[in-house]
Amino acid sequence: MRRILIVLLIMTAALTANGQGRVVYTKADSLKICQLLSEGSRLKSGTSLPLYFARQFLGLPYVAHTLEQGDPERLVVNTRQLDCTTLVETVTALTLCVRQGRSSWGDYLAQLRQLRYRDDHIDGYPSRIHYFTEWITENEQHHLVSEIQQPNPPFTAVQQVKVSYMSQHPQSYSALRRHPEDVGQIRQMEQRITGQRFRYIPKRLVGDHKLLSTVVRNGDIIAITCQKPGLDIAHLGFALWRDGQLHLLNASQLHGKVVEEPMTLAEYLSKHPSHTGIRIIRINK
Repeated sequence: MRRILIVLLIMTAALTANGQGRVVYTKADSLKICQLLSEGSRLKSGTSLPLYFARQFLGLPYVAHTLEQGDPERLVVNTRQLDCTTLVETVTALTLCVRQGRSSWGDYLAQLRQLRYRDDHIDGYPSRIHYFTEWITENEQHHLVSEIQQPNPPFTAVQQVKVSYMSQHPQSYSALRRHPEDVGQIRQMEQRITGQRFRYIPKRLVGDHKLLSTVVRNGDIIAITCQKPGLDIAHLGFALWRDGQLHLLNASQLHGKVVEEPMTLAEYLSKHPSHTGIRIIRINK
């Protein structure tokens, strides 16, 4: 009887959300999220919630552009296909819900929307947070995450953000091809971010595992900085310590799925000349 009631509640929530015309998902997505919230609430104290949740998605296919679900802009929940950003957002929303004692489908939707949209408000494509630098600063303001920038070392380098990729390449984004009038808002957002400065760990120090073990924890979000023109962050994942060495758990385009990278993070960075180092973001309790 209790199981039937839970299923009915989930279905009711799904119908309500769809009725608002603001959420795109399948029944499998809502069931998966509710299952994970229930499991997470029963984990032993000391368990890394971000790593636990991230590992529940291992093996799922990497698929880009899953948030592009036509007009108007809507909140998309997809637990069947992930890219590096949607993996981070999904895991962060689950972690925050459990840490705050919230366990319903509606709680998850509210948390995901707050993480993904500026001022927790969906108002067209430009209202979504597109650059991860803004994602960090916006969610720091809401006390959801904290960026770690000390001590020095290992945070010896400074990134001065200069973003312009989206406004310079609107043809690469289906929403901007449909609505070229939105490019101006995107450019204004880029101008607000440009010029901000953040300390990060340079690539040459990422292999110093003894030093990094004092500041990087299992489940921290790793944002890989880059020198590609117009971009701030090249890739995202979660910190994973294994046998005293730092690895990356990520939705990998190279592997085509969510994986725990077999190579160390230092080795991974060395294979990408445009990568310059890592920024560290911690999900708040």
